[in-house]
Amino acid sequence: MSTANDMAEMPVQLPRNPANEAEARSRYFNSGNAFNIKLPPVPGHIFMDEPAAAMKMEKTGFINCDQSDMMECAFPATTPLMLARYAVVKAGETLDTTLTASASIWYMITGKSSLVVGEEKAALCKGDVFLLPGGVASAITAGEDSVFWAVGNDPQLKFDASVAVTGAEAAVDFVHYPAEEITRQLDVVYGSNANASTSGHALIFSAEKTEAARNITPTMTLSLNTLKPKSAQPPHKHNSAAITLVVAGDPAYSMVAEEKCDWSPWATLVTPAAAKHSHHNDGDGRAEFLIVQDGGFYYHARTMGFEFY
Repeated sequence: MSTANDMAEMPVQLPRNPANEAEARSRYFNSGNAFNIKLPPVPGHIFMDEPAAAMKMEKTGFINCDQSDMMECAFPATTPLMLARYAVVKAGETLDTTLTASASIWYMITGKSSLVVGEEKAALCKGDVFLLPGGVASAITAGEDSVFWAVGNDPQLKFDASVAVTGAEAAVDFVHYPAEEITRQLDVVYGSNANASTSGHALIFSAEKTEAARNITPTMTLSLNTLKPKSAQPPHKHNSAAITLVVAGDPAYSMVAEEKCDWSPWATLVTPAAAKHSHHNDGDGRAEFLIVQDGGFYYHARTMGFEFY
């Protein structure tokens, strides 16, 4: 019998006389101590050292944007459910891109390379976007020094100890979005008017399997957002976390929870879930930024919570 006066102070309750191993594995908590775990918040942060290291192109490999220590997470993670990384592939070398994720979203920052995904192949150039399915062997071979930015849901799979489904039942297929086609499609968007209910002129990436949900994967969204010269996206929030790659914008910056984050070339910005944020372009040219969110979860749960301030 516990002598604790407060349920919140009680330790875990164990089975008294388990009849077998299945019963012995049971644990019990109460309404006082089950919900008082205090996890560290997701830091709002802009990664600048990592892209600078990647652009030096010193050796083939990955450079993670890892905040796991600050989040007390047992595995590499940028946000609780996503991991952003830079990938360097030296000319003539090959990088294994078979990640432990159900999907990963890639953007080619510079260089020329070839990609093999299972039985499929693609030639890659600067500005290309591609989607890699998890569990399918893939590799990049560089024709010249190449740098990539990628976001996968590795932490999601680590968290619930799951694996990617492959074959006909796979959630995603390999998809290639060439830079030239991205430009053409963005021009189509710019040919239409944005209204007060939209977040500006942005190109949203989707795929054949996820067309109905209008996401690029079941759990992640990808958009190429833009800001016209001397303009800003108003303060807003949403329940999904966002990982943003600075593609173009000088000078430009973001405000995240009242903190100013100045942009630098190819920096990665982390916007925590539900954080108030805005984006600002003080330059004379168009700003562009690529945003990955774990928004598919929230769209499916009907809890996206997008609103302007």
